[in-house]
Amino acid sequence: MRTRSFFAVLTLAALAALVFAFGLEYVGGLEPCPLCIFQRIAMFGVLAVSAAGWLHNPGAIGHRVYAGLAMLAGAVGAAIAARHVWLIHLPPDQVPACGPGLDYLVQVMPLSDVVGTVLRGDASCATVKGSFVGISLPGWTLIVFVALVLFALVGLARGKRESAPTSR
Repeated sequence: MRTRSFFAVLTLAALAALVFAFGLEYVGGLEPCPLCIFQRIAMFGVLAVSAAGWLHNPGAIGHRVYAGLAMLAGAVGAAIAARHVWLIHLPPDQVPACGPGLDYLVQVMPLSDVVGTVLRGDASCATVKGSFVGISLPGWTLIVFVALVLFALVGLARGKRESAPTSR
């Protein structure tokens, strides 16, 4: 697959995931918890890097850089989604108590403290607000992130293969 096509697929996949998430919020009325918002930020990272790769259409080294950055953003998103899934599966007596909303945290705490607080999660993140075929929405988000990371890994390997000298 050519560089531009590779990044177009990655861009469209990340865009579709974000459109679906915002559709659930604005059309379906599902309010995202702080971990959901962080997952959206990571998905936006995949989208931004892959769109830049698509528009730039770099050579082999640039292809590897963009693919690596997309893989990194996807891995961060997968880690956040995995944490979210873990919180959902905690026994009720082990779920952290509800904390203040993300808007409040951003107003009163430094960003590093906000990130730490959100990643610890709370009861609002441990509530399953929707599922499909028995898998929670954070579970599906984890599946999408893993797929994006694997696809980016293939792109990373492709970029290495492309830069290797060819024998004639």
